[in-house]
Amino acid sequence: MLLIVGLGNPGPKYERNRHNVGFMAVDEIVRRHSFGPWRARFQAQVSEGQIGGRKVMVMKPMTFMNESGKAVGEAARFFKIAAEDIWVFYDELDLASAKLKVKQGGGHAGHNGLRSIDAHLAKDLGKEYWRVRIGIGHPGDKAKVHGHVLGDFSKAEWPTTEKLIDAMADAFPTLVERGYSDFMSKVALILKPARHTGPDGPASSPSAKTASAGGETNIPAATAGDKDKNRIDSALAQAMAKVGLGRKNKD
Repeated sequence: MLLIVGLGNPGPKYERNRHNVGFMAVDEIVRRHSFGPWRARFQAQVSEGQIGGRKVMVMKPMTFMNESGKAVGEAARFFKIAAEDIWVFYDELDLASAKLKVKQGGGHAGHNGLRSIDAHLAKDLGKEYWRVRIGIGHPGDKAKVHGHVLGDFSKAEWPTTEKLIDAMADAFPTLVERGYSDFMSKVALILKPARHTGPDGPASSPSAKTASAGGETNIPAATAGDKDKNRIDSALAQAMAKVGLGRKNKD
């Protein structure tokens, strides 16, 4: 069994907070893959389903962020789940908004939810559980961190964060069946911007990039048809020059 944990705080007051992006991620996973209804268990809300024949339990601890480890530790010991089969989705201050990173083990970096999980797993299972880090950005001032974390996503932030949550939910079966590397690749592929389509269809080769005052601007590379036309024009010009039909420079 895999245990998938989303971190957040319970109640409508917190549901749109940046700190609750872990709840948002697992809610979408449950919805997208038709898991069972949420029910109270292990001081949490849990939902169960199967991906690729493997049983998966999704959990949202209801003990508030600072005590998240109580629910995780209780479920892990009851089902004898190894630390490497636990995946925790949570908000990450040290990542830009709507960016994603995955790692196994490591410190809690001051995140109270991870701190609690470490405390409840370390003795029996260790701390080598997986962390799915969802970027919420840093306000730039340590004094503003508390308000930033417990504040709602801004109108500017939410569209890209929502796209990331959707991509993670879409790619979730890849995480279960093939691991984090393929999961990250699938998320990146889903989020990849659509290629430019011109009047003659999609470009046949990647865009070249040139620097501009405002950053980078994409310039479509020449297509095979453009190159063929240029070769024909050049050959025609050379033939015309041989018989004296080419353009003459004016004095």
